[in-house]
Amino acid sequence: MNRTKGDEEEYWNSSKFKAFTFDDEDDELSQLKESKRAVNSLRDFVDDDDDDDLERVSWSGEPVGSISWSVKETASSSGSNHEREQLKNRNSFSSYAQLPKPASTYSLSSFFRGRTRPGSFQSLSDALSDTPAKSYAPELGRPKGEYRDYSNDWSPSDTVRRLRKGKVCSLERFRSLQDKLQLLEEAVSMHDGNVITAVLIFLKRTLSKEILFRELEVRQVALRHLIHFLKEIGDQKLLLDLFRFLDRTEELALTHYREHLNIQDPEKRKEFLKTCIGLPFSAEDSAHIQDHYTLLERQIIIEGTFSSPVNLKKTFKIPEKQYVLTALAARAKLRAWHDVDALFTTKNWLGYTKKRAPIGFHRVVEILHKNSAPVQILQEYVNLVEDVDTKLNLATKFKCHDVVIDTCRDLKDRQQLLAYRSKVDKGSAEEEKIDAILSSSQIRWKN
Repeated sequence: MNRTKGDEEEYWNSSKFKAFTFDDEDDELSQLKESKRAVNSLRDFVDDDDDDDLERVSWSGEPVGSISWSVKETASSSGSNHEREQLKNRNSFSSYAQLPKPASTYSLSSFFRGRTRPGSFQSLSDALSDTPAKSYAPELGRPKGEYRDYSNDWSPSDTVRRLRKGKVCSLERFRSLQDKLQLLEEAVSMHDGNVITAVLIFLKRTLSKEILFRELEVRQVALRHLIHFLKEIGDQKLLLDLFRFLDRTEELALTHYREHLNIQDPEKRKEFLKTCIGLPFSAEDSAHIQDHYTLLERQIIIEGTFSSPVNLKKTFKIPEKQYVLTALAARAKLRAWHDVDALFTTKNWLGYTKKRAPIGFHRVVEILHKNSAPVQILQEYVNLVEDVDTKLNLATKFKCHDVVIDTCRDLKDRQQLLAYRSKVDKGSAEEEKIDAILSSSQIRWKN
């Protein structure tokens, strides 16, 4: 493409590219000098009223205007967008000439002056290392719905729905009777037995019996739940009061009659059934209660007389030793230790009790051990063995430690006590007991 000389000159003069010249380096040097002059003029501008000989110090002891002081001042000041925008403008080098003399935070005079004073200038990394770490990211709060879990602004319907979902929800905010009854009605409308029971427990604790019974009398669903709950927890007293208030005489009588199941002693059970005879049962139930009392009375007579071991012994003339051996084995097998004790307890004509065994207490101990009697029971009967050597042998054999220790102490046999000390467990109560006896100065040992 052919161009004239004028066109070429117009092209080169209008191009954005500049032709190479040997004055480029001089241009960069001149720009650097201009930048330096601008800085110096800025120093003169901001340093007009500063006293170079006076260094300002903050309460923390750091020079006012240093970078570390400026960073800490920024961290403690408000983090509003307006102040951060001012900080951004101050850090912009292009706006230095337009800034008025700074009032507080950033002092450029101190910054540039510190470069010529040894020890007064800190690097940015050193300043930041002195500043405690602090996050400026906004803390995200919990959703408002979560805070409502712990607040008291739940309505009765909201509370019941939360209880149905198995969430923890306080019912204490429902203080008036109207609020409590509305809460109960909401629970009944949900047809959830657990929720109804939970609300009833709250009402039972916060309302008097008279008010609770009166309000439940017209709410049959809630009333049935309360009756079932009281039966489950065994609150017979409140249940009887409820039936008495509702004038349900037959249910009141049946509830009272069921208490005989918890009485183990036959004589006490018979006396309790006697009090049930006059209760307002139906005609058929009254006959059953009377028959129950009569049968229990006859059973007690039979077990005290005809079928008792003592009566059989007299009737069939069973020898004393055979009777004791048979009765002891039977009662020990059933672990009826009270009956075993009564088997060997006798009274003299003065009324004093004494234990006597026609088969010898050494036989009693062996039979009891055969039937896995506890150590406490064994020790009681080992102590009743009269022969000392037999007693020590039985006590050692069946590990009745207290009997062995006490017998050796009574015999003042130090050597035998020392020998038995090696047979008990280290650090046990028996070892401590032996050591206490051996160290006692009140015992005169034979050996």
